[in-house]
Amino acid sequence: MIQGVLDVADNGLSDFGHDPWWVVLIKIVLAFAIMLVFTLFNIWFERRVVARMQHRLGPNVHGPFGLLQSLADGVKLMLKEDLIPKAVDKVVYVAAPLVSSIAAFMAVAVIPFGPEVRIPWTDVHTPLQVTDLPVGVLYILAIASVGIYGIVLAGWSSGSTYSLLGALRSSAQMISYEVAMGLSFVAVFLYAGSLSTSGIVAAQQHLWYGLILMPSFVIYLIAMVGETNRAPFDLPEAEGELVGGFHTEYSSIKFAFFFLAEYINMVTVSMLATTLFLGGWRAPWPLSLWGESNQDYWPLLWFFAKVLLFIFFFIWLRGTLPRLRYDQFMKFGWKVLIPVALVWIVAVGIIRAISLEGHLNRSWLVLAAGVALVVFLALGFLGEQPIPAEEEGEVGTEVDAYAGGYPVPPMPDREEEGVRG
Repeated sequence: MIQGVLDVADNGLSDFGHDPWWVVLIKIVLAFAIMLVFTLFNIWFERRVVARMQHRLGPNVHGPFGLLQSLADGVKLMLKEDLIPKAVDKVVYVAAPLVSSIAAFMAVAVIPFGPEVRIPWTDVHTPLQVTDLPVGVLYILAIASVGIYGIVLAGWSSGSTYSLLGALRSSAQMISYEVAMGLSFVAVFLYAGSLSTSGIVAAQQHLWYGLILMPSFVIYLIAMVGETNRAPFDLPEAEGELVGGFHTEYSSIKFAFFFLAEYINMVTVSMLATTLFLGGWRAPWPLSLWGESNQDYWPLLWFFAKVLLFIFFFIWLRGTLPRLRYDQFMKFGWKVLIPVALVWIVAVGIIRAISLEGHLNRSWLVLAAGVALVVFLALGFLGEQPIPAEEEGEVGTEVDAYAGGYPVPPMPDREEEGVRG
């Protein structure tokens, strides 16, 4: 069965591997530039949107509409003094941010930005994609797993307890939600018959998988936020608990690399969501009625518009939802997301097998998706057990701040505050 899927995927890869060396070089440089520019824009976009949500102006001084604020922040980080604590392992300490940032850049290699086009002023035709593989989506998952090593090595090499705790929390979080993310892809593979990104986009010519595979789409949306350590799942950066997370001991350009990797990963998972669930570079339904909407360079516009929708989703979550507790977050991933994803895969596999025999209408899949989504929401809202009254503590009772071994100093008494005032 696996070999059959790979054979189908190989049939869609005939357009790759024939480009001249200078075309490959141009693609690599443009992909690198797109990720950098996207990162600078997303930092500005996030600060402006959150500012508007909080009735502030946000960046508005450097450049038109404050667009150069991100560039100014980058220059500031590069010019700041680079401090290296004495207790660090210098080789691993320096290599860790490079591992995270390089892995973040490599994932974009198999993302399709558009169809085959003609390069201006030449007769060369090439797909708007650096390359593709028979297992392109699995390549992205593998690269994302390599990025975890940078976080773990950063926390371990810093010689700090808080950095190590942040690295352990971050690695556990990313590994846990990578499992749910990988399971959300299985239904897409079953319907597309391909593991290559270009093949999956081609299979969505008539219907996007985000519509018929809604539970997989929802699971991926949640998992991609946890995978990128973004709010409300930014537990490794819980300032009140761990100071700054795994990068507590980093400064200057090394800290900037971690910052860059986070925002690039945010763009990468948004591009992957667009590719797998929203038809990739294909135009939305009203615009697809225009005959040339999916030709030449027009698909670039639709692709980046969809990616920006996911970027806004990240920002909206950060501006509205509070941070979860770590135990709630891990329990949700292992006890809700993964079981629901497994049950949904079984349902999709059965429905897909029956539909290929011609005995089942596609409307049954939509019905199954609705039932699965209702069950998913019920588990999410009803799965948390209430805290017993004796554990909550009653108002007015004396509480031992050091109970349980957590070194939280007791709050000053109100009478003492009045004396101090």
